[in-house]
Amino acid sequence: MGAKTKLPSLPTRIEGLADLAMNLWWRSDRRARDLLRRIDPALWRVTRSNPVAVLRSVDEDRWAQLARDPAFVRSYDAVMRDFRFAISESHGWFAERFPDLLDRPVAYFCAEFGLHTSLPIYSGGLGVLAGDHCKAASDLGVPFVGVGLLYSRGYFDQKINLDGWQEDSEEVFEHDEMPLTRLTDASGSASLTVLETSGRPVAIGAWSVDVGGVRLYLLDTDLEENHPEDRQLTYTLYGGGQEYRLKQEWILGVGGVRVLRALGVEPGAWHANEGHAAFMMVERLRESLATGTPWDDAVGQVRARSIFTTHTPVPAGHDTFSADLMDGVCDGYHESLGIDRSTFLDLGRNPGEDDGRFHMTAVAIRLAAHVNGVSQRHGAVSRRIWSPMWPGRAADDVPIGSVTNGVHLPSWMTESMAELLDPILGPDWERQLPLEEDWDRVRDLPDARIWDSHRRLKKELLAFCQEQARQRWISLWKEAAHIVGAGTLLTSEPLTIGFARRFASYKRGALLFRDPERLARLLTDLRRPVQLIFAGKAHPADDDGKRILQEVWRATRDPRFEGRIAFMEDYDLLVAHRMVRGVDLWLNLPRVPKEASGTSGMKAALNGVPQLSTRDGWWEEAYNGENGWQLPLANGSAEEVDDADYESVFNLLEDQIVPLYYDRDMDGVPRGWVKVMKEAIVVAGKEFTTGRMVRDYCEQYYVAALQGRVEKDDRPVFGDPVFLKGVAPAGD
Repeated sequence: MGAKTKLPSLPTRIEGLADLAMNLWWRSDRRARDLLRRIDPALWRVTRSNPVAVLRSVDEDRWAQLARDPAFVRSYDAVMRDFRFAISESHGWFAERFPDLLDRPVAYFCAEFGLHTSLPIYSGGLGVLAGDHCKAASDLGVPFVGVGLLYSRGYFDQKINLDGWQEDSEEVFEHDEMPLTRLTDASGSASLTVLETSGRPVAIGAWSVDVGGVRLYLLDTDLEENHPEDRQLTYTLYGGGQEYRLKQEWILGVGGVRVLRALGVEPGAWHANEGHAAFMMVERLRESLATGTPWDDAVGQVRARSIFTTHTPVPAGHDTFSADLMDGVCDGYHESLGIDRSTFLDLGRNPGEDDGRFHMTAVAIRLAAHVNGVSQRHGAVSRRIWSPMWPGRAADDVPIGSVTNGVHLPSWMTESMAELLDPILGPDWERQLPLEEDWDRVRDLPDARIWDSHRRLKKELLAFCQEQARQRWISLWKEAAHIVGAGTLLTSEPLTIGFARRFASYKRGALLFRDPERLARLLTDLRRPVQLIFAGKAHPADDDGKRILQEVWRATRDPRFEGRIAFMEDYDLLVAHRMVRGVDLWLNLPRVPKEASGTSGMKAALNGVPQLSTRDGWWEEAYNGENGWQLPLANGSAEEVDDADYESVFNLLEDQIVPLYYDRDMDGVPRGWVKVMKEAIVVAGKEFTTGRMVRDYCEQYYVAALQGRVEKDDRPVFGDPVFLKGVAPAGD
């Protein structure tokens, strides 16, 4: 049962638009996007492409006009036919390959999901990856449900003050303009389950969001019956301190399992996307033990049906909590497991550090038989980091695999690029998983057509920068000085480089500024000028990241650079879509090996935007010498590596990249550059989409987990020798 966002009554002939607007499938179908845009193009732009908000604002006369418009109705019928097929059961690749595994879904737990700007419950790459995972699962017909949290204050809105310092603010979003359905029990209550934390019961509700044939359940504690402090537990993403974070992960994992049970959803496999969701496995262990299953068997049952994906190649990046904090938040929970406190805490012990803290990644590794990193390099790094959990074993033999991330092609490839590929890949090719040899035909596309299409997208990006600056000046900025560095001085001819990601130290957003005079010469060259567009947020608690952002922001005001550097505030999915298709070159400069994957470069490549990057994450696998540029691997201290990479970046830009971009034929087409653009599309299309990624998950992990099958239950050490004997300790 549930209550949907209320939408106006529509003419019978086009009443299906309400269902379409409430299902985020439309976001990944270009014909559906075009149909919704045509309802009211101005409203579409003002609402940031939010069909729910559009439907709530259009007047009756416009609806009547559309219902009588033959062209609109024809498009409507075609889109609705595709939509109904997309949400039908038992269709697609998975049903054809594994028809006997459709009765129980994979439950995918993640702390954030990036699906659309109207649903701001994401902070960056992890959330966008989770959203793309859901979309691809729907495309492939994988039985799949998602579980996350509904953050009623979102992540945070970014504002930059006059000194360039990031200020974090929150904004309550309007549920009525989001594709949400409030779920209730048989009595109509929004409280679906109760979870004990810090000595108080916390009622948990849920909202559903549909993404094609996939349903996402978003948990919510903002219920009247809860204590005022507990109502705030689902306010902000990654907000508050350690206790707030732990309680959110407790709600996500334990509460998520209980909400699924209350709704009658019985998963056959459970996927924890990052350690935030590890308590999901602990709660299922409790359930199994409660039926009288012996400890060793219960652990084996949970492991057999659990998949864990780690996204963090830096040891310090994994969530850990003190024993005292665990005592307070998870008070008495170990008793329901039939074990004592120390044994419960041992579930999260990291033998590699043995610091007395509860490591969420360690829990997930112990209770999942299927563990993977998100690129080949990241898999190797993860095996090294977590090898102490298999004492005496060489890192290469640690049972942690890899599934390289991908991006959802129908969501991230722009319409104009997809239209260029229609003649060579066939109708509806975006959902039909083109063969590798089909992608090779991209190289035969006319250079001028690709170049003209890209130039239009670049001009759209610059117009978007200007409009964003206008809107922020009207609503937020108090000084006109902000406008200078917001992209209003950029023009369409110079080589334009994009850098958009979280501002963290290891991502080195300010590496280009080590020698301002050299940078100025590059940017302001009379015949071959270059432009830089930056976007991204620093974590609210990361002052080092904020200082890097501040350095970039100040450079946008530096007259030495002649207005050729821009920073776009409040990076979100809409800004990301504009940037990955509108810049000429994508820049990615993480210190190796600290980038787990780096999916932004994949999104750019699908739009014909080559990448310049260090040899890390997906780029180590993707780079073939013809689809972009790669920095040589540097060695030494962090300072020495930064020095070497700085030189490599500028040498590549000055000697190869800039000259190639400006080498034009008589028609003004840079043939050599377009060749690199084509190769970027070919490589990304073949190997780096979520269609390939989700198929890999199915074939490597999901099928085995749905069958409860483990080839070899190669368990890590649990810390206490009693675990190795398969006997649960007695309670207190």
